[in-house]
Amino acid sequence: MNLSMGNKIVINGANGYVASHFISELLGYDYEVVGLVRANNENDPVERMQQTLSEIGHNNKNCLKNLEVFNYSLLDKDFGMKVDNLKQVFDRKVDFFHFAASLKYSERDKEKICKTNITGVENSIKTFQKYAKPGSRFFYVSTAYSCGKISTVFEEKFYDNAAISEFRNYYEKSKREAENVVKKHIYENSLNAYVIRLSQVVGDSESGVVKTDYGIFDFAKRVYYFATKYPGKTIRVPVNPDATQNLIPIDNVVEYFMKLVNLQQLPVVIHFVSKYSIKNECIKKAICDILPVNLVQDISIEKEDLNELERMVLAGMAFTIEYANTNLQFETTTLDEIIAPNRKEITEHSVSKMIEWFLSDISKK
Repeated sequence: MNLSMGNKIVINGANGYVASHFISELLGYDYEVVGLVRANNENDPVERMQQTLSEIGHNNKNCLKNLEVFNYSLLDKDFGMKVDNLKQVFDRKVDFFHFAASLKYSERDKEKICKTNITGVENSIKTFQKYAKPGSRFFYVSTAYSCGKISTVFEEKFYDNAAISEFRNYYEKSKREAENVVKKHIYENSLNAYVIRLSQVVGDSESGVVKTDYGIFDFAKRVYYFATKYPGKTIRVPVNPDATQNLIPIDNVVEYFMKLVNLQQLPVVIHFVSKYSIKNECIKKAICDILPVNLVQDISIEKEDLNELERMVLAGMAFTIEYANTNLQFETTTLDEIIAPNRKEITEHSVSKMIEWFLSDISKK
């Protein structure tokens, strides 16, 4: 891979977990990368991007010569950027990756969720279509959980918008609607676009290093704090031990994204998921092997029957618990045939290794 073989890569939400790992890999292969990062009260965009890259272990300063970082505002016209800067960003063909998203999920935040996850995508497309050169591609990074409460295999195709009752939360609903914003522009405005659906992204399958605290790691973190404060206690949680989590290691995800930028013929909707899911029982065992706690998973337990400690644990799992009793099935045709037919799947051993690394890192902090 080198600069001459691929488009310039433009990424918004560039300092996020998956996006930053992707950028680190791109820079290692001398790709020209533009990161769009929102400034905050403490750091400017360049500082935020450099800090994130440092945190994930990218310390090769020579690679940074191929990285430009710009401040942007997702919801403002032209991203709130100067026209000269936008012309610089889109000075030749690009692959534009829309990672920016709100990870909030509750009803009280639904207005902010919709603005960020739906209106933000619409604005990204408008900016892309206004400035991108012919032959450029737009990749919308969605979630496999836009499937909602589907009971059949979730296929690599578009699904109609649906009421909130068909989803676990407003995050899922907003991502489904954003996918259909992309679909609309593909069919009505000839947008050269693709939808990438990610399942639950975890740590590195080889090293076990974890730089995210979402999903199973959020659960492990909460159990850690209670186990250290109340060692030896039994904590019951209303979870089905035979239900599963679809976990995909960050190194796999990065490998798949790298394949995307080097392939010209792609289906419009692509699933980046694991073919085989991990049972909740495996995750529980990994935690109990490390912490002085007896976790009991029992789906029949009613919330009112939990003791005070168990209710405190459950209260911190408002988002995670919604995915504790799922057995979702995702189509993997594109991975099987085009992206990574010989890929390594996540295993119980690699999940245990990640949880061990994650809890060890918490204890050090």
